[in-house]
Amino acid sequence: MRRPITLMILVVCLVLVAATGVSTSMQDAAATTSSQELKKPQDVYILAKDNKLGAVTFSHVNHVTKNRNLDATGPVACVECHHTAQPASEVAKTPPLKTAWPADRTTTLTAELLLKDPNPLGGATCHSCHTRAGTKPEVWPEIPQIKHEASTAMITLTNQQAFHRNCAGCHDEVVKHRKDVKPPTSLKCTGCHKK
Repeated sequence: MRRPITLMILVVCLVLVAATGVSTSMQDAAATTSSQELKKPQDVYILAKDNKLGAVTFSHVNHVTKNRNLDATGPVACVECHHTAQPASEVAKTPPLKTAWPADRTTTLTAELLLKDPNPLGGATCHSCHTRAGTKPEVWPEIPQIKHEASTAMITLTNQQAFHRNCAGCHDEVVKHRKDVKPPTSLKCTGCHKK
């Protein structure tokens, strides 16, 4: 019985990741979807529908039910994608991430929390902070920035940057640590984007 609950929570978590600025069916539905309906996320989302390389078919259910973590021991944790859905003290353990939402958050998003809390994400979506280039986020005066890992340059984490750094970055790490899977990496755009 625990597996379906974990699946639902993980599905919700990945849905939020999908909303990081890539056009999604979830974005359209988010404004009208009640918190109760969010407990029943879709198994698959079509992302980046207008991207010139093609849309991305994202299987939320696979990420939240199969052994997709780096150790191949379980599913991806909700906060791997939904980084703001945990206390600030936990966010600080994974630089360059800095933000918990709301700032005084005391809970960490899990499948179990999703079943108990009508607003497990604290009201924030990926687009609340990571908007398209040239637009102002809802909750900050500007789009978040981080220092580039190999230089002093700053990277503006638009929705596209946030999505690619989180998803493709995770895929790159999986390829380094596991030989049993071959997810599309950051150098293989058409591994995810299909016309």
